[in-house]
Order: sequence, then C-alpha cells, then structure tokens
Amino acid sequence: MTAIAAALTLLPLGGALALASTSQAEEGPVGTTAAEPVTLGYFAEWGVYDRGYHVKDIVDSGSAEDITHINYAFGNVQNGECTIGDSYAAYDRFYSAEESVSGVADSWDTGALRGNFNQLRQLKEQYPNIKVLWSFGGWSWSGGFTQAMQDPQRFAQSCYDLVNDPRWAGVFDGIDLDWEYPNACGLQCDSSGPAVFGEMMGAFRDVFGDQLVTAAITADASEGGKIDAVDYATGAQYADYLAVMTYDFFGAFDADGPTAPHSPLGSYDGIPQQGFNSEAAVAALKDQGVPSEKLLLGIGFYGRGWTGVTQAAPGGTATGAAPGTYEAGIDDYKVLVGECPATGTVAGTAYAHCGSEWWSYDTPETIAGKMDYAIQQGLGGAFFWEFSGDTADGDLVNAIRGGLT
Repeated sequence: MTAIAAALTLLPLGGALALASTSQAEEGPVGTTAAEPVTLGYFAEWGVYDRGYHVKDIVDSGSAEDITHINYAFGNVQNGECTIGDSYAAYDRFYSAEESVSGVADSWDTGALRGNFNQLRQLKEQYPNIKVLWSFGGWSWSGGFTQAMQDPQRFAQSCYDLVNDPRWAGVFDGIDLDWEYPNACGLQCDSSGPAVFGEMMGAFRDVFGDQLVTAAITADASEGGKIDAVDYATGAQYADYLAVMTYDFFGAFDADGPTAPHSPLGSYDGIPQQGFNSEAAVAALKDQGVPSEKLLLGIGFYGRGWTGVTQAAPGGTATGAAPGTYEAGIDDYKVLVGECPATGTVAGTAYAHCGSEWWSYDTPETIAGKMDYAIQQGLGGAFFWEFSGDTADGDLVNAIRGGLT
C-alpha cells in the first residue's frame, strides 16, 4: 500500500456529459439535473490496494444497475489548486483482461489510459446513464481549501483543467467538493467566514458551466455547530446537489462511550449530543433555505464499534475501540453482518451486541426506513460511503435504490 493509501484507509468522510474541450458555458444558479432520484456511491481510490476493490466489482455485484452517480475519491487541494491524489491508482495501474470491465487488457502504448480512470471510462460505455464526478478533499485533504479560496477563480480553473484533462477526456461529468469543514474545524480549522461556501460554489459554477458541481457537507445540527457556521443556502443555488454526511456522529473516538449509533435517523432518549442525527441536519439546512430536492441523505456502508461493553442497549460504557479489519473502531458492513449480526434497532438504525463488542450500522431494513424518510422529505436521493463496504451481491446499494424507486 502506498503512503497515500495508508493514510486514507482511515477515512470514511461526499448533468451534462463532461466537456472535453476548454470551452466553458457561463450559467447562473442551477436546479437539480437528475430526472430520477440520485443514488450516488463513493469509490475510494486507495481501495485497489489492501481492499482489492476495483471498478469491475461495481458491475459484478449488480450495483452498476442501481446507481446513477459515482464520486471518485479523492483528489487533493494543494497550493491553491486541485492536484492528483495517487497517479498510479488513478491512471497508470495495468488491468488484465480478467480484471477489466470490458474484458480487454490495458495497453502499454505511450499515452494509453490505464488504472481506475480507464476502468471508469469502460463502465460508462456499458452504463451511459452513470455520471462520474471527481471528488476533492475529504478528511485528510481538506487543509488546502482555506488557501485555495484566497483566489477562488484560480482554484476553480485549476480544478476544471485537471478534471477535463485530455488524457482522460470523457471520464468525468463534473466535480465534487468535500471540504471538512468551511468556517469550522475538522482535521484542521478554517475561519474564512459564513459566506465562503457560497463563494466557492459560485466560482466553480462559473468555471464548470453546465457540468455537475456538487459538495459533501456537514450534518452537525447542534446549536452553534457546523451547519450554523456556514451559509449553505447561497451555495446550494449553484450546486446540483449537496450530499449531507449523516454518519460518524458517534463512535469509539470517545473510547469509554457511551455507546451510540453512528448514523441515527432521528433523536432518542439518551442520545449523547442533541442535533447529531439525520432529521435534525435536514431540518437545519431546510431552515436555512436549502431546497429539499438538492439534499442527498448519507448512508455509511460500515459500522462503528466499542469493546469492553456489557450493556446490550445503547448508552453503555466501554474500554476502547473494537478491533476492525483495517482500523480499530470501524469495520465494513460485509464483515459485521456475519461476525456481529444486529440485535436491535434505535433511532432508525441497527446495533449489535456480541460478546464484549458493541457495533452500530445500517442494514437493508434500516436503509429502507431511511429511504422512506428521504421520499417523505422530498430529498433528491441518497449517497453512500463507500462501495467496498457492501456485500458481493450489492445488498445495501440495492436497498437504497429499491427504497427510492
């Protein structure tokens, strides 16, 4: 695994065909472009290493039939510009005929496109309805946004030039901006002011024209929290949709508990923090003036867990993070569904107590309930982090799609 892949393995978090030329249409605020509910999945660039997850797995699992959009994660933001994350995984890794979406081996000819980008291009040839966006930032790589927003036009133009580089013309249909978090703290802190998100989205819309421009945004609806810190309504005017990261509310980053579901749909008696749930996030964004149809509900394809837990119900104490396949305190749904099956539900999501471990995660059944909520609220659809956490048969993707249609 590369250093980039190793660093990013720790991170769960977020229109018209891509223009291959440098011509750019100038358009003002836009509406949503999807004619059907959005079903969007993040594809993690580093997943091709230890996880062994490739674009062909999207097809083999049946998920390609169920999705409308893919966010390719992540590109970086450095020195005021968008940059490549891992060039080997992105466009240089050789795919054999057996590994390839098309069944044809990559070419070693000079200038030939290989890697994930070529696989995504082949996927789009088979499934032309799927739109692919390049997502920039994420938890580890959000630190460059503050500097980049000192010159929004230069920032946006650099991203446009990279997304639409002739070497991978036709692969991408737009850009996703995953800044964690504007005018707030994530891995680093930003103090650019409440208007910075709208300024960013406006600059990117000006440069990207009729390509997709989207963003992954906070779901922290606590009083004085991250939603309150930013004017998301202005940014939404320029966005095709905003993906609300309604997961990771609670977890073993609080090592001694209390145990709590990391992706509650609503509140419940004993929730450790008010405003840390999906319903509160959606309500807060709508109260700001963000249209419902521009919001996507987030689903995690993983669980968060503790060890040293004796209480089956939420609210128990713990001694630390439960062991995980790649990182303590977190594991894929495909692992947990077999090793620690759900024993109860709370606030529209599932939890599991097995031995001394306590986990929370979404199941096809709880996803169905969340999709009912999304429809009732008039949301634009749903998204998930990320493909490799699902079963080999794409059970969770199928539940999202089935619940929205």
